Amino acid sequence: MEKLLNEQTISQIEEAFKQMKEPVQILFFGSDENCDYCADTRQLLEEVAAVDDRLSLSIYDLQADAEVAKKFNVDKAPAIVIAAKDGGQIIDFGIQYSGIPSGHEFGTLINDVILVSGRDSGLSAEVREFLKNLEKPLHMQVFVTPT
Repeated sequence: MEKLLNEQTISQIEEAFKQMKEPVQILFFGSDENCDYCADTRQLLEEVAAVDDRLSLSIYDLQADAEVAKKFNVDKAPAIVIAAKDGGQIIDFGIQYSGIPSGHEFGTLINDVILVSGRDSGLSAEVREFLKNLEKPLHMQVFVTPT
């Protein structure tokens, strides 16, 4: 099987991952049904996870592992959850991708891994205070289309 990431890209990822502080768990949810990018997404994540020992990758099937998918609020495939790993415990920060993180989204995926490894959002004190005062849940999504 041909690699998706070339040596130059792997070197850049290694350099970026030098900033990692704590272990990160990547959860991949694929499907054998109607999933054009599942195989490529899984391969991409396998190649990224192989770059650093602090990264772990779990592979799930959306239908066969429906309980796990529900726990992480995953309802489509391919889906990626970037979570913290503390011993055997997985801590979900709500960072999730639907679809393959290609193009500019790939850089965002790498940055999210680094962010989760630091266990800090980087939000200012003002934003943190604003969020503390929210009275009901807020569901935020960012949609990106490749151009």
